[in-house]
Amino acid sequence: MAKGGFQGGGMGNMNNMIKQAQKMQKDMMKVQEELEQRQIETSAGGGAITVVVTGKKELVSIKIKPEVVDADDVEMLEDLILAAVNEAIRKAEEMVSSEMGKITGGFGLPGGMF
Repeated sequence: MAKGGFQGGGMGNMNNMIKQAQKMQKDMMKVQEELEQRQIETSAGGGAITVVVTGKKELVSIKIKPEVVDADDVEMLEDLILAAVNEAIRKAEEMVSSEMGKITGGFGLPGGMF
């Protein structure tokens, strides 16, 4: 048996795996940069609240229709904002997971880890 437990063409396979891993890392960095530029828009309350987040899950904007602003029911407005923001973050996570899964799929790595 060869030293280090490698037999026959094992080193060639190892070099190939290293090259694949390096390519995957480069592809992942490129996709992450692209995802950071993408935006997800969601709404709540039938469009009363609209929010936009990036692929980095950063809140970019919140739009509130004036007719939903009721000084006597601030709690409803807060709930609508929370619902819209949480939905936008969930969609951004799905987008990131899906795109990363395209790259990591062959390696059995969970796309959601990014």
